Amino acid sequence: MTDLASRPVRMVFTAKAGGVSSSPYESFNLGDHVGDAPEDVASNRQRLADVLGLAPEQFVWMEQLHTNTVTVVGAPQSEPVEATDAVVTTQPGLALCVLVADCVPVLLSDHNAGVIAAAHAGRLGARNGIVKKTVEKMVELGANPANIQVLLGPAAAGASYEVPLEMARDVESRLPGSITKTSKGTTGVDIRAGLVRQLLSLGVTHVDADPRDTVTDTDFFSYRREGTTGRQAGVIWLTGA
Repeated sequence: MTDLASRPVRMVFTAKAGGVSSSPYESFNLGDHVGDAPEDVASNRQRLADVLGLAPEQFVWMEQLHTNTVTVVGAPQSEPVEATDAVVTTQPGLALCVLVADCVPVLLSDHNAGVIAAAHAGRLGARNGIVKKTVEKMVELGANPANIQVLLGPAAAGASYEVPLEMARDVESRLPGSITKTSKGTTGVDIRAGLVRQLLSLGVTHVDADPRDTVTDTDFFSYRREGTTGRQAGVIWLTGA
């Protein structure tokens, strides 16, 4: 059996259960910007740290604003990284975090080069190239697209992500492969499908996509399903192994 601690990179996605938050954030809400009690969010983040064998100070959170801004971090952050939707590091022990409740959490790693990233790819950010820019920043820091491994987490699936036709066509023009039909036969977007196609065009071929749909799967928080709700997280870190 492989020793997880010996792996050079760890990637984790959380779900809805296992925390202390009360409804409508029940229960493992990790978002501190959604109206949940701060002490409950802090408790949940401590639980996450304990499970992962990390300290809360090692987590790097973002002030996610649906931008296409990518920020390189090299040290612990006392506050969320301002106005950014992707963080990149070469520093072992920094756990990069992305919060979502339908948007696509994207974790990227070139463990040979010692470069990792976490990106928040909502419709607008994905349309405006947040993942492409993240890959480009990783390459600047020594990563090779052929060696980058990507994991796309649970998110709103195309079958559930209904948008107006004009909006879908706009996203498709910037993120080819994303336009689709929903389960109701209406126009929709499949952001994960568009991102997979984009990553392949960048020479990133080691791509895995979790197919679970946050809108229909009640194991996850979903803004489209619930409105006021919590956030799950994707977390990635270099172990230094």
